Amino acid sequence: MSIEDSASRRATLIGATTVLNWALLAALTQLAGPVPPFLLTALAFGLAFVCFMVWLRVRGESLRAPLRQPPRVWALGVGGLFGYHALYFVAQQNAPPANAGLISYLWPLLIVLFVALLPGERLRARHVVGALLGFVGAALLVGGDVSASGSTLGYVAAFACAFLWSGYSVLSRANRAVPTAAVGGFCLATAILAALCHWLFEPARWPQGIEWLGVIGLGLGPVGSAFFTWDVGVKHGDLRLLGLLAYFTPLLSTLVLIATGYASATAWLVLAAALITLGMLIGSGWLRAPRRGKGSTD
Repeated sequence: MSIEDSASRRATLIGATTVLNWALLAALTQLAGPVPPFLLTALAFGLAFVCFMVWLRVRGESLRAPLRQPPRVWALGVGGLFGYHALYFVAQQNAPPANAGLISYLWPLLIVLFVALLPGERLRARHVVGALLGFVGAALLVGGDVSASGSTLGYVAAFACAFLWSGYSVLSRANRAVPTAAVGGFCLATAILAALCHWLFEPARWPQGIEWLGVIGLGLGPVGSAFFTWDVGVKHGDLRLLGLLAYFTPLLSTLVLIATGYASATAWLVLAAALITLGMLIGSGWLRAPRRGKGSTD
């Protein structure tokens, strides 16, 4: 194995740990309670930045050099991190958590579709089939609940999450020269923007008691270390394989919600999870019919 292959495999392995991390996102958001979305975003990313600064200090490194990035890189990083999580928290607090989580986790499938449309790639039949299955599953999740009070906002935010994060991930691949340490700066900028939005638009409602455990958990894991490991994997690892592994995130997330009592294992939820996961696997090319001949195209 060449040094380049070894480095790619290591980056892919690091990126793959993000899937386990993100599986806890919905449950920890619920544990954090009814904290206003922008305040929750500010607290989680602020803690993530503090932890990253401690890690840099231990390693004797400076954040100054990685922060010297062009405006387009800052727009991508901050837009992805701040936009996605503000929308995600809104979705979780305005729609059933399992439903909002599964809809927002259509982003791995969208990554496959977006990558297929890049120069040098082409959209295959399995991509279309996978996309249709995924969105059918999402439609089952919405069902009749969309008319419930406040839920429309939650579902719209969940779909927006999927498109925003998939776009961020694909565009990050095109900026692989940007060091992962720059993510620390994106976390700080996101925390500041979220705090400003909280001050302007939200009533003050700080976490109470055990809710702080949810905030701390978010800052250390799904809204902290996860972005650094994902950045390493997306930029230097096998993006197709990471996309495949990410397809298991919604299923794992739903299982965590059920295990922690935030969701019930209803037949509709199970069917929707199965359809979305199946669609993701087909769209990735993992599940497909064998080729019949040399001239076959899938």
